Amino acid sequence: MTPPVNKTVLCLWYEHNAEEAAAFYARTFPGSSVGAVHRAPGDFPDGKEGDVLTVEFTVLGFPCIGLNGGPTFKHSEAFSFQVSTRDQEETDRYWKAIVGNGGQESQCGWCKDKWGISWQITPAALSEGMGDPDPAARKRVFAAMMEMRKIDIAAINAARKG
Repeated sequence: MTPPVNKTVLCLWYEHNAEEAAAFYARTFPGSSVGAVHRAPGDFPDGKEGDVLTVEFTVLGFPCIGLNGGPTFKHSEAFSFQVSTRDQEETDRYWKAIVGNGGQESQCGWCKDKWGISWQITPAALSEGMGDPDPAARKRVFAAMMEMRKIDIAAINAARKG
């Protein structure tokens, strides 16, 4: 029996390095892996026959396909992976992996990998603080987050307590 086909697969456009990006994600995030690599059966606008055309991969259990489409389209912050972390160690590990591998920091827990994909490294403490039933606590957590690049859980918890 043929396994069911996933009806939703995220297609991410890369210049020529989808395989490198997929391998990085597989090394960095649990529940991530690289699947099939498909080579172009003929020349195409940004490549030659035999070049890697697509790479099937999974990021944190989410199915993706990387398309080596060339430099025409760029990623933007309008799309991002949000990764929930349980503690500062996990937050730091993902942040360091992404930023330390040619990526760049942004604000409020956002960073971008070297291929231009945006990531939100979001500790559970931040999500919990933003959902606190006390509006004053939510406001303090929000104000603290707005001053951060990588989220500092101790500072978020202190802001929440007031």
